[in-house]
Amino acid sequence: MPTDNRLIPNALAAQTAQLPASWQAALRAPRVAEALQAVTAHVERRLAEGAVVYPATPLRALQGLEPSDVRVVILGQDPYHGPGQAQGLAFSVPDDCKRPPSLRNIFNEIAQEYPGTPLPAGNDLSPWAEQGVLLLNTALTVEDGQPASHAKRGWETVTDALIALVAQDPSPKVFMLWGAHAQAKQALLPHDSGHLVLMANHPSPLSARRPPVPFLGCGHFLATNRWLVDQGKNPIDWKLDKKIIPVQGEFGL
Repeated sequence: MPTDNRLIPNALAAQTAQLPASWQAALRAPRVAEALQAVTAHVERRLAEGAVVYPATPLRALQGLEPSDVRVVILGQDPYHGPGQAQGLAFSVPDDCKRPPSLRNIFNEIAQEYPGTPLPAGNDLSPWAEQGVLLLNTALTVEDGQPASHAKRGWETVTDALIALVAQDPSPKVFMLWGAHAQAKQALLPHDSGHLVLMANHPSPLSARRPPVPFLGCGHFLATNRWLVDQGKNPIDWKLDKKIIPVQGEFGL
């Protein structure tokens, strides 16, 4: 039975108020606060009209994580728009949910970069978030069965401010920018920040194998850990759990 991942009325404002102080400060900037107010009003209006909105926790990627704690940033575009899918973490779905094709390609890439690493049985990327991986979508809500339905409603102004806040933190970080949408956010990164920026196509089956930089074979996960170690930081343990399934011989879609 799918997890109930529907957003309930007034939950968005309550979750915003519970964020760490550093995020809240960024959200209080006038232009950002105006955008957040507008998108919150739109979400509440659609809920009142009977729309089903996902996920239940739109701001989960920020919970318990200060900007200074972030070591890696992975940007998504839009939450999954089906029942039981979206969790508030980009690319992540619950363990009992069917694995989306993009996530399958992400896991296959990790298995290729780390020979002998089996594909995980689960799909929940919370263990990455707990290690300082910010899994942030650029729009944080979506309506059932309608991808990008809450795009251009104000979320992008909000999440741009959050990305910029992370990029301004003096501790060097890795930004994995997959696809043109994520790569456009490179403009938010200071030129002299010392961050590592890795770019490739999106892991979607529509683009994962295509030029100019195919996602499959990009080497981003290994490159990230080597760079983190060079910076005196702990590498990310990309494994999710101890339950395993056999590694497929070829990249799946």
